[in-house]
Amino acid sequence: MAQNITLDDFYALFRESERQRQETERLLRESLEASRQEFDRGLAESRAEFQRDLAESRAEFQRGLAESRAEFKQDLMEFRAEFQRGLAEFRTEIQQGLAQSRAEFDRDLAESRKEYDRRVAKSEHIAAQASEAVSNLSSRWGRFVENLVAPGVLRLFQERGILVDRTHQRMRARRENQHLEIDIFAVNHDVGVVVEVKSRLTQDHVRKFLEKLEIFKTIFTEYSQHQLYGAMAAIEIDGDVDKYAENQGLFIIQQSGDSVYISTDREFTPRTC
Repeated sequence: MAQNITLDDFYALFRESERQRQETERLLRESLEASRQEFDRGLAESRAEFQRDLAESRAEFQRGLAESRAEFKQDLMEFRAEFQRGLAEFRTEIQQGLAQSRAEFDRDLAESRKEYDRRVAKSEHIAAQASEAVSNLSSRWGRFVENLVAPGVLRLFQERGILVDRTHQRMRARRENQHLEIDIFAVNHDVGVVVEVKSRLTQDHVRKFLEKLEIFKTIFTEYSQHQLYGAMAAIEIDGDVDKYAENQGLFIIQQSGDSVYISTDREFTPRTC
């Protein structure tokens, strides 16, 4: 038969349960405290290890920084040395290039001078030829004036009824600010012929000669009462300049072989001053 459970049994069972609960709480508290202590020890150790690592890292960083600075200084010194070498080489190249350029410039200058001298010599030769040509032309013109025109003027104008009896060459006079030069002047006691001689006659020459005629008597006052005619003699005549001169009332004298003649028509009326 089953044993009867009394209130005391329940009470005893309760106390045992309470005792076990308290024991469990005690063990739990002890375990928790031990865990906390272990955590604190681990934390302290971690902190200490972190401080050591940090200190080592700082020391390593300082060593690395010092090494980097030293390497940088070394690299900087090497760079400066390399730069100085490069600069010296560059200066040397510049000086060499400058010397070469100067040498080339001197050669070019020498060649230019030679070319200049050649051209000057050629120009002088051309000038000499031109001078010779001008001299020949002047001689031809001088012969034309002296040998043909001047000796023939009296005859030519006497044949035209203008009875001049003497000639003057290269007449020059100056009055106040006016200067006048006449190539040939054929004259008698009351009539004169002013002759302008050109190697090549142009229209501009005709106009300028007409201006000479206008002032002739104001400069050569001794002929102020003379009746004056104008004539132009030329070896060559441009275009229809002879017709233009005739229309202005001027005689035209041209060369024909070893003599000269008045080409102006006998019917034309000359201008008088």
